[in-house]
Parts: sequence; C-alpha cells; structure tokens
Amino acid sequence: MKNLISRSVSKKKWPIVFTSLLVFAGALSFLVFEGSKKTVAMTLNGQERIVKTHADTVKEVFDELGLKIRSQDYLFPSTNSNVKDDQKIVWKQAKQVTIVKDNEKKTVWTTADTVAELLRNQKFSIKEHDQVFPNPQKQIRNKMKINIKAAFHLTYVDGGKKKKVWSTSTTVADFLTQQGIKLKSLDRVEPSLTATVKKNNVIHVIRVEKVTDVVEEPVHFAVITKKDESLAKGKEKTVKEGQKGLVSREYEVFYENGKEVSRELINEQKLKEKQDKIVAVGTKELDLQVSRGERDTGKEFYVSTTAYTADCNGCSGRTATGINLRANPNVKVIAVDPNIIPLGTKVFVEGYGYAVAADTGSAINGYKIDVFFPSRSQAFRWGVRKVKIKVLN
Repeated sequence: MKNLISRSVSKKKWPIVFTSLLVFAGALSFLVFEGSKKTVAMTLNGQERIVKTHADTVKEVFDELGLKIRSQDYLFPSTNSNVKDDQKIVWKQAKQVTIVKDNEKKTVWTTADTVAELLRNQKFSIKEHDQVFPNPQKQIRNKMKINIKAAFHLTYVDGGKKKKVWSTSTTVADFLTQQGIKLKSLDRVEPSLTATVKKNNVIHVIRVEKVTDVVEEPVHFAVITKKDESLAKGKEKTVKEGQKGLVSREYEVFYENGKEVSRELINEQKLKEKQDKIVAVGTKELDLQVSRGERDTGKEFYVSTTAYTADCNGCSGRTATGINLRANPNVKVIAVDPNIIPLGTKVFVEGYGYAVAADTGSAINGYKIDVFFPSRSQAFRWGVRKVKIKVLN
C-alpha cells in the first residue's frame, strides 16, 4: 500500500517539474535574448532616448521605432551604417518653410532651429533696417511663413520740417504709423493715405490749424464833394473834416504749416460810426484851351507814349502844376520831361489832340510823354505807342 501511494505522488510531480523546466527555459531564453541587444543613445529632434535593439543598421533602428526618415532630414550616422553597442544616433526632422521677400516666394526644407539660422543657411542678406516677421529669434515650425520686407529710403516733410528715414511700409498710412506720426482732424497728407510708397518718395504732412481772430479795424470815411461857383475850377475847400469809424470783425483763419492761407469774415459789429468829409469844389472854368493862332506854329518830333489816370497807383489826382484831374476829368493834359517840353507848353499830340504839358512823372524821361484819360479803359486802349507831337508855343 505504501509503495502504491509513493508512486501516485511521483506521477503528480512530473507535470509540475516539466512546467517549471519550461518556464525556466523561457526565462533563460528571454534573458539571453535581452542580454544580446545593443544599447543605442538616440537624440531625436533634440530629445534624448535610450533604445535597446537587435537591429543591424541605423535604418532598421528607425523602422523598429516606426519613424520615417526623409532625405531632407539631418541624420548621423547615415541610414546604412552598422549599429554597435553604445552607438550614438542624432536625427533632426526637417520642416517645410515658405520665405517671401519683395513678393517673391521660396519654399524650402530646413533643419535650422531659428529663423535667423535658416536665413543665413539660405544666403538671405538682411540689412539693419529690413523687417523680418516673425522675429529672427523665433523657433522654426513646420509650415511656417517668413516675410522679409527690404528697407528703402523715404523723405517726409512734417509741418515744414524735412527728414530722411528708412522704411519698409507699403502705403502712406502704414508709413505714418511706422514713424509714429499722428494726424489731427484738419491735417492732410500728400500723396493720399492709400497711395503706395516707393523708394525715394517724398511724403508731405500739412499741419492745418483753424483759429478765430477778432480785430478792431478802422472804417474810412467818404469824401463828399459839393459844387461851389465861387471857387475856381480845380480848387477845393474843406467844409467839414471827416472822422474814421471803428468796427470789430471776427474772422475764421486757416493756417498751413504755420502760414495763413485763408481768412473769412464771419461776424462784424460797429463800435463807432464814421463821419464823412465834405469838400467844396470850384466850378469856375480854367482857360486851358489852345488858341487858333497857335495851332500852326512850333516844332515837331516823335515821342514814345503811355497813358495814365487820376486813380493810378501812387497818384494824388493832382498834376505837378496843381490841376485837380479828378475834378476836371475831361481836361487834356500830358506828363512830360521839363528838359524836353517845359511845363505849361501847349502841344498837339497825334491821335490825342490839343493838350497842355502840365504834369511830370518819375518814369517820364527824354522823348517820352504820358497822356491823361479820365478812365482806365481809355488808358488801356491807348496802351504804348509812338506818335508825332507838335509844340505850339
């Protein structure tokens, strides 16, 4: 009975022993398998990683990790290099970047870390005032777009002050913003804010200011003439002195760059009434006519002529001999050089008629005369002409 029980227990141990042997063999095989792996130190896009592998080549290592290598990527050593224990592998994945400069586009693959490094690698010359966006120190991202604006010289005149600067602007408005130039409501810009700027353009900023100017101004009195038969024609006598009035005038004034360009009266208030001057004017006729006996005597010669009126610029209305031309608008008078034709001489002027040499002028020298007309239109019609003159006495 004892042997029977012993044999029964022995039969039950065999499966356990066999299973233990299988587990031991599996564990031993696993340890041998794992122990035979090579240790690889990998730097993947800047991140370090330790990998155990049976791969024979670098490519097989990446295949085990499920990583795809592009031709543009940086890899050291190369894909077909053999893997050794304690091998170091560096892989930097390339990124696709688009560079736009002066409307020219270029798409590249790069393993550069920053925008600045990429531009150096691509041989882009960036000057001090050029604009790069994003910032050159920014990290490169896949599908990134880099814009380069080349700087150029522009001149602007702000309120009359001229300055030459570097710019990367595309429009006048963009340029003003870049330069920190602010416009007030009335200011204007030439060319317009929407205009495109180009190299060596000149931009004018006209500073416009509107102010109200209140001034007190005199009101000139009028001269009222009254006929007086007791006075010789051409003589005058003041009956009542005139007095100037005073008025307050409010103007709307516009300045451009500090200079007044327009002034408009918007309000007026009388402060003092004017008193007109009253003058008595003689009506007794003067004998300025040429007698018949004098008409056919004297010398003749040609002179250059112009015409004038009693209201010409700087004219007093009186001749050098005292004739009041305004009171005697129909008198025939000429201005002469007294060295050629003495004052008081009676003459006949071709196209003008009989006249008296009764006036002088600063521009009347030599063989030149100025003929008097009562109106500007008559004087303009006469113009400048050369005529024959005959001295009668």
